[in-house]
Amino acid sequence: MARTPAASPPEVSVVVPVFDEEGAAPALAREIAAAFKGRNYEMIFVDDASRDGTREALKVLSGEIPQLRVLSHAKNSGQSRAIRSGILAARGAVIVTLDGDGQNDPADGPGLVDALSAGPPELALVGGERVKRQDSAAKKVASRIGNGVRKRLLNDTANDTGCGLKAFRREAFLRLPYFDHIHRYLPALMQREGYQTAFRPVNHRHRQTGASKYTNLGRLWASLSDLFGVIWLQSRARNPGGVDEI
Repeated sequence: MARTPAASPPEVSVVVPVFDEEGAAPALAREIAAAFKGRNYEMIFVDDASRDGTREALKVLSGEIPQLRVLSHAKNSGQSRAIRSGILAARGAVIVTLDGDGQNDPADGPGLVDALSAGPPELALVGGERVKRQDSAAKKVASRIGNGVRKRLLNDTANDTGCGLKAFRREAFLRLPYFDHIHRYLPALMQREGYQTAFRPVNHRHRQTGASKYTNLGRLWASLSDLFGVIWLQSRARNPGGVDEI
């Protein structure tokens, strides 16, 4: 049975894509609840057709955390599509995203929201930049090279677009062209639409359970294809600088 929406919509929707994260998802949901306690928020976990007990574990937890909503894909569609499904279902004007493996620290989420709220209307995204990354040496080197190439070619001012922890305006996201892996190019695409972006250092933690869903080679192949696509999108942008009704 579908839930009856609250009379007053939440101000913030925390969207978490998960795939085979039965070990991490419940603890992460509790951490989000603690981090956003006292705020008007909802959290939306999007299960991307997990093969383990992720969905069942979250469903049980929804009785403990009334702000928790659980969406489920009928078939595995990837992280970007899970994020988009959550954003489409979200009722908050501000979206916070974080990875479902527990490496992003939910305690950093409210700070990103506050930085976004304190900024000018043109500020549409505040992204996290991971400090003291808790990844393998190979993964850190690959990420450093990938971020450097992307930043140079797209001029998006972002040092770490691979960080899943971001706060942004839902309306701005819905203006962006959607494609798979869009979550890694949000700063460049926001800037393409004329919005401003900013970045803040955030904590990064060891993965406690489960395994990474990506390989360095897989990331490289997807990144090259996506990068050329975003370069093309930038070349086709036409910004009117504002629209006034007279």
